[in-house]
Order: sequence, then structure tokens, then C-alpha cells
Amino acid sequence: MVEVSDVRDELMELRWHGRGGQGVVTASHFLAEAALLDGRFFQSLPEFGAERSGAPLVAYTRISSRPVLDRSPVLEPHIVAVLDPTLLGRVPVAQGLKAHGTLLVNSSRGPHELAGLLGEHKATVVTVDATRIVLETLGRNIPNIAMLGALVRICPVVSKWALTKVIQQRLGERLSYKAVQANLAAFERGNHAVSSPAVSAA
Repeated sequence: MVEVSDVRDELMELRWHGRGGQGVVTASHFLAEAALLDGRFFQSLPEFGAERSGAPLVAYTRISSRPVLDRSPVLEPHIVAVLDPTLLGRVPVAQGLKAHGTLLVNSSRGPHELAGLLGEHKATVVTVDATRIVLETLGRNIPNIAMLGALVRICPVVSKWALTKVIQQRLGERLSYKAVQANLAAFERGNHAVSSPAVSAA
């Protein structure tokens, strides 16, 4: 797993996999805005522009204590977050994952069941059933906010306080108070529902 001591001192690169309509790009943007509140530099890039409902989508986030100048795709991420489990086995989600990196997957399956996705990578798999969480809290399968909660639990790339503020502000601009509170509940549940990690010995 990514070492916590590395988070504040080094450039952290994340890659997001999901489908259009699941909030992949929004998750990347929210994480980047939280970095700004934490006084850090950031970058958030979608690979294929605007989201198309149901289409596979990739987004990238970079967070650093120094200005981020590289605008190329993230090829060797420290963390990969997979919002849609149907992509597993169809998309090489672990490709380029750094040694000792983390693969965070939205899945009802345990991390040991998914460890084979790492192949020869020496890395960590963590799962959270974000789909179940958001269906119970939001009534819709938009797992991005629950996944953000899980992300800052396993690796505090930004502070939980900053990410909560961004979620409140951005969602509050277009959703009702009740809907914002439901999303915050999904965030908290995702933060507390992450699995114990499975570490590849490859």
C-alpha cells in the first residue's frame, strides 16, 4: 500500500476507471479541489472528454507539494480506483500500477478474490461495496462519492475535512439539502466500509 509518509512529500498520481454517468470525472475534480483547500498543487484530467452514459471512461488526478506541469496521461499511478466492477477482466485496470501501489475496487467481493488482477504487480488490493452503499443512501448507482470516502481512508492524499467541504459546496450548488446529506452519508459509509487489504506477493 502507498506509504502515508509519501503522501504529503511526493507527487501522487491516481487513475480512475469507470463508466459514463458514474461520476468518474467528478471524483477526480473533487479530489483536486480538496487538494487546493489543503494548500497543495493539483491536476485533474479526463481521458475522453465529456462523459457518455455507460461508456468506459478514464480520468487522472495528480497532487503534489510543487507545481504540476506534466499534462500527459498517468501511466504509472500510485493508486488506481475502479468504480465499475464490470470492467474487471475487460480493461487492464492494474496496468502500470507502481510497486507497493494500491488498487481500490468497488466490489462486493473480498480483496483476496481480486488479487489475481495484479498479475506480477507487487501491490495492494482494497475493496468497498460502494454500489450497495449508494443504492441504500442515494437510491442510484453513482458510486463516486462513496469511493472518495474509501480513498481518503486507505491513503489520505487530501484531508477528509477538505474533501467533505468540496462535496458540500459543489453538490450544494445543484442538489437539494436532502440530496447533499445523502451524499455525505455515502461518503462516511465508504470511509468506514473498506476491506482489510490483500497484498500481492509477486
